[in-house]
Amino acid sequence: MNRGRVIYYLLLNIFVSAAVTGAILFFYDRSHRADCAVPPALAPLPGSTALTPVPGGVKVNLVSIIGAGTTGSEMVVLQNTGTEALVLTGWQLKDSRGDSYTFPQLTLYPSGTVQVHTARGQDTAVDLYWGRSSPVWTTGELATLYDASGVARAFYPVP
Repeated sequence: MNRGRVIYYLLLNIFVSAAVTGAILFFYDRSHRADCAVPPALAPLPGSTALTPVPGGVKVNLVSIIGAGTTGSEMVVLQNTGTEALVLTGWQLKDSRGDSYTFPQLTLYPSGTVQVHTARGQDTAVDLYWGRSSPVWTTGELATLYDASGVARAFYPVP
């Protein structure tokens, strides 16, 4: 067998292996994205007063702030820990300096989560984008979630 033919088959084998591995990773990510979207520990940090009742038995929790200080990976995870749907339209997420994000028309169902990304992007039912070009969150500040009436409903200290 000549050397050129061996190299051709080796390169073909590498290409097919890479394509199969890429396809497997792509479909695994698509089917398990919800499993990875929220950190495994849903309990608030010690000292956090994240669970605050809202009228009607609805509870909302600022679960986590991930990637603080890095615009591309920075996000806030909210969860409805109550038993009723929660309409977040007009609610605001604010940092200690007064930067605020106002929620668009959105209903968060029981056990549902939504991620608010600092960067730009296209809003979906589970991912909202603030549209900023610089980070919002810094270690040690307090994130606060306000309802449409301006009442603070959840807090989270940025780790």
